[in-house]
Amino acid sequence: MKITNRQSVDLNIKASWLAISKMYNVLGSAHQITHSTGFVLLNIDQENGTPATKIAPLMGMESRSLSRMLKNMEENGVIYRKQDQKDKRKVMICLTEKGKKQREMARKVVREFNARVRQSVNNEELESFLRVIRCIAGIAEDFRLEDMEIEKYPEKN
Repeated sequence: MKITNRQSVDLNIKASWLAISKMYNVLGSAHQITHSTGFVLLNIDQENGTPATKIAPLMGMESRSLSRMLKNMEENGVIYRKQDQKDKRKVMICLTEKGKKQREMARKVVREFNARVRQSVNNEELESFLRVIRCIAGIAEDFRLEDMEIEKYPEKN
C-alpha cells in the first residue's frame, strides 16, 4: 500500500481504535462488560486490590472519568472499596467474585484478539508497528500549539 501525505495518521488510529472498542463492547455485552470496564478489571490486582489512584494513570484516563466508572462498577457488584491496612489514607479497589469472573472473560477476549492479530501480522511488522505507535504517542504528549507557526485568533472581549 502506498502511503500519501494526504492520509491522516490520527484518523487511521482513531478508526482502528473505534473498531476495536466496538468489537470489545459487542463481545462483552453478554457479560455486562464494556471495553472501558474490561480495562479497569484487567488493571485491578486480583489478590490484593489496587489503589484507586493508580488505576487512572494505568489506563491513560482522567481520575474524574474513572471515579464515575468505579461508582457504577461498585453499584453493579463488580468491585468493592476497602481501606489499605498499612496506609489508612489509601483506598483499595478490589474485585468481587462477579468481578473476578468478568475479569477472566475480559482477559480471554483480549488474549484471543491478540492471538488473531499475531496470526495476521508477522513479528517484524508488529514490532515495527509498536515502535511507531509509541513514537506517535510521545509526539502527541509533547505537542504544543505554541510550537506551530499559525495565526492566532484574537481574543474576544
